[in-house]
Amino acid sequence: MVAPFYDLLSAEYPVYRAGRRAGIAALAPRPGDQVLDVGCGTGLNFGLLRDAVGPAGTIVGVDASSRMLDQARSRVRRRGWGNVILLEADATTLCPQDIGARIAAAGGRELSDAALATYALSIMPDWENAWRHVLELSTPGAVLGVVDMQDTTGPWSVFSPLARLACRLGGADIGAHPWRAVERDCTDVVAGSARGGHLQIRAGRRRPGPGA
Repeated sequence: MVAPFYDLLSAEYPVYRAGRRAGIAALAPRPGDQVLDVGCGTGLNFGLLRDAVGPAGTIVGVDASSRMLDQARSRVRRRGWGNVILLEADATTLCPQDIGARIAAAGGRELSDAALATYALSIMPDWENAWRHVLELSTPGAVLGVVDMQDTTGPWSVFSPLARLACRLGGADIGAHPWRAVERDCTDVVAGSARGGHLQIRAGRRRPGPGA
């Protein structure tokens, strides 16, 4: 039931939009790229991504919630975006070959030039498995990005109770720190933070490895 009101209740503009903007800037997708948006939710990344990839690029949004995807579809229809592919799938359990085939059937490419997970991996109990699937769905040398949450730091630590409450209400594990996967599996890592360290941003180029 929360999906229709998610954008209003999520503190997107006062807090979390800053992380999306920084994450997509660090990802730096190019015109014509295909970007995989893992745990895309209602499509809050789509406008920023489309500004980067242009009408010749493709955005592939994957989410486990049909209700969230309904909101994403409404957003896509309202904006008239014809280059967004939406797929219902759990990133932790999906079969990459199946998803790649579904993307191709919808007019995209099986492997994406870039992939991004914003505030998504920390709500997945087995986020490492989801990350492995991201690697398998990305081209060799793809740029991968993660934006997620932790406790606030320094003078901002007075807001830690609010940060923890926001994560708890959203079902996120504030101690998951999934951006570590970017640091481990990518080169040329760009690191950033926002909102007193609550928002952590990482992006880098995928290292050659299994599936590359």
